[in-house]
Amino acid sequence: MDNDNHLSGSERVYASAGNEPLVTLLNHTVERVLDIGCGTGGNAVLIKSLYPDSKIYGITHSTSEADIARHYMNHCWVADIECELPLDLEAERFDTLIFSHVLEHMRDPAMVLSRFVNLLEQGGQVLIAVPNILSWRMRTQFLLGNFEYQSGGVLDETHLRFFTYFSIDQLLLSPIPELELVNKTASGNVPLWLLRRYVFPERWSNRIDEWGCKHWPNLFGWQIVLKAVKK
Repeated sequence: MDNDNHLSGSERVYASAGNEPLVTLLNHTVERVLDIGCGTGGNAVLIKSLYPDSKIYGITHSTSEADIARHYMNHCWVADIECELPLDLEAERFDTLIFSHVLEHMRDPAMVLSRFVNLLEQGGQVLIAVPNILSWRMRTQFLLGNFEYQSGGVLDETHLRFFTYFSIDQLLLSPIPELELVNKTASGNVPLWLLRRYVFPERWSNRIDEWGCKHWPNLFGWQIVLKAVKK
């Protein structure tokens, strides 16, 4: 999950080590990637470690993020993705678009997604990750009567839209007929508590987490991960 330094507005900085469950869905032929809402370039570092010949581009609203991300990318634009895109970006084409924990910050996420799909080559892939508002941790908070915005996490104070495993298709993909869903998963954990820390080997805990997210994704998944292709 992303961390930030609590700055506000366009200078808020999101730093992460990259979203591995999302990046593992990449096609092996990935060549030109645009990471929308790229933060400080964590996904770029992860992708480069797997596909060193790929060209990676990013766009962020934060000049501070862009200054860091440019160390790992071929180019990084600074722009508000809910407004008009830079003209030189509109002239580019990509085989991969990444939206990792960015669409929940948008007023109209389907509109933003649709605009960037115009930059995607036919047959290209879109990878999307959003937080799950109904994971077991969030349900526990709601049952306890807690719904307070925070400086990070699922209830980040800058989140405008909330998604569940079962609502995301309708909210994001249904308005964009040129996109076809090919993969939907959840990543997260089953609450094992002391068993995870002191009893089970790590591989057992990981397998239990995978089993839980496979069979009850809307309960145990903290994030929802989608892969769609442009028809």
